[in-house]
Amino acid sequence: MSRISKDEVKHVAHLARLAINEEEAETFTKQLDDIITYAEQLNELDTEGVEPTTHVLDLKNVMRKDEPKKWVEKEDVMKNAPDQKDGQFKVPSILE
Repeated sequence: MSRISKDEVKHVAHLARLAINEEEAETFTKQLDDIITYAEQLNELDTEGVEPTTHVLDLKNVMRKDEPKKWVEKEDVMKNAPDQKDGQFKVPSILE
């Protein structure tokens, strides 16, 4: 028994703005049915007592601490600017 019909495949293709012909709809119906059948194997697993997780690894926060540090001085940065005005980078206007 097919878990997805050709009409459902055509509907999803329409929603995704995909133009498919009858032959492609038939092929996709078979392929999607195979995928759904394979994914349904997960329902056979005993998950009693298994806590839901968002990640397979027990990661909490892998970012570095946000600590201030000395960076380059404004004057040194402005030395590399091709054009500047009043201590700021001057760039070409993009709006009319």
